[in-house]
Amino acid sequence: MPELLAPAGDLECLEYALAFGADAVYAGLADFGMRAGAKNFTPEQLHQGVQLAHSQGKKLYLTLNTTPTNEEIARMPDSIRLAAQAGVDAFIVADLGVLALVKKYAPDTEVHLSTQVGITNYMAAQAAWDMGAKRVVLARELSLQDIATIRDNTPAELELEAFVHGAMCMSVSGRCLLSHALNGRSANRGQCTQPCRWKYHLVEETRPGQCYEIGENETGSYILNADDLCAAPFLDLVLTAGVDSLKIEGRGKTFYYVASVTSAYRRALDAAVMLGENYRCPDDVLEELSRTSHRRYSPGFYFGPEHAIQNTHTGGYIRDWDLIAVCESCDGEMAYCTQRGKFQLGDTLEALTPSGQRYEFEPVFILDEEGRPIQSTPHAMMKFSIPCMRMLPPKTIFRKRRAPQTQAPDTRKEEPV
Repeated sequence: MPELLAPAGDLECLEYALAFGADAVYAGLADFGMRAGAKNFTPEQLHQGVQLAHSQGKKLYLTLNTTPTNEEIARMPDSIRLAAQAGVDAFIVADLGVLALVKKYAPDTEVHLSTQVGITNYMAAQAAWDMGAKRVVLARELSLQDIATIRDNTPAELELEAFVHGAMCMSVSGRCLLSHALNGRSANRGQCTQPCRWKYHLVEETRPGQCYEIGENETGSYILNADDLCAAPFLDLVLTAGVDSLKIEGRGKTFYYVASVTSAYRRALDAAVMLGENYRCPDDVLEELSRTSHRRYSPGFYFGPEHAIQNTHTGGYIRDWDLIAVCESCDGEMAYCTQRGKFQLGDTLEALTPSGQRYEFEPVFILDEEGRPIQSTPHAMMKFSIPCMRMLPPKTIFRKRRAPQTQAPDTRKEEPV
């Protein structure tokens, strides 16, 4: 069975990823993990995360895939020892020095070579195997045929991992200098400020202060902005190409995003394995993938670079749904919840369970933590309960559709990718 690999920017994301169908998660400590903007894990939380994953027969991989400085490489052995003691199942690395240190201080732990390495051909994949890598995370610029060729020319024991969903980078596998040049924050050190998503104007040398729109209409042009990848419609072809692990991007995203997307790909993967060449992406999978924050979707490079579309009309996100609450417990009559967003009586809610089932209902009353009737849930993380005439498992997510006037693409910048 191919592996479904989900992101975990913190312990809460890890818990929801596992609950909503991930076979494994990838996470990072405060240092060396390519996602400085994520909450990341403390050493204690890493122990907790490994124990939780292993208790469910699942895995946790630790990212050590930045390009460390001389000062940082001296501190690397401590992080490796700590993670090995916690019991992580693999280290994801991009630097040859880090690879050597992992082999020295955690020789019994698997090594995966990060997409930051840029594995684009079978000789590079073979070299990774010869250096002791158990898995290579393939460059996102590969087509299905490229992947099949690598699979045909490498040892069967070498696992291939590929991204199937999430943000794409306008540079080659994220090796970009634009953020560092403009802001002093390097994408190669997990600090990308995403200047590729910004709206640019043109200034002529002899006319300082006069900015000209780049574009054919009033919306301007986001000339570097990449669409999001979505491989769910052709997941069977990704498996046929020889991919062993399907990776969801998003360690900077919320637990709601992780839960929703993971549940969708769980159903898609199960369908692809069961149906084989007769696979058709379930409609409810595509519907679920429309319910979280995303840019316009494309197939990425899987069918060739001409299909990796750049969305030049907007740099923002499509947000049609809002997270409202999570269910802590349910007795078949009442759901006891923690608020994650405001709603009020009269709003129609949709429940998403960890198994991927969706239920729509309109609560006829809301009770606060003391059991008093209230009209809305305005306070962050407040406890409340609503009537719900079915048994909903813990971690069920409640959300509501945004009003039509707020459904336009959101141009605010989101967390670094």
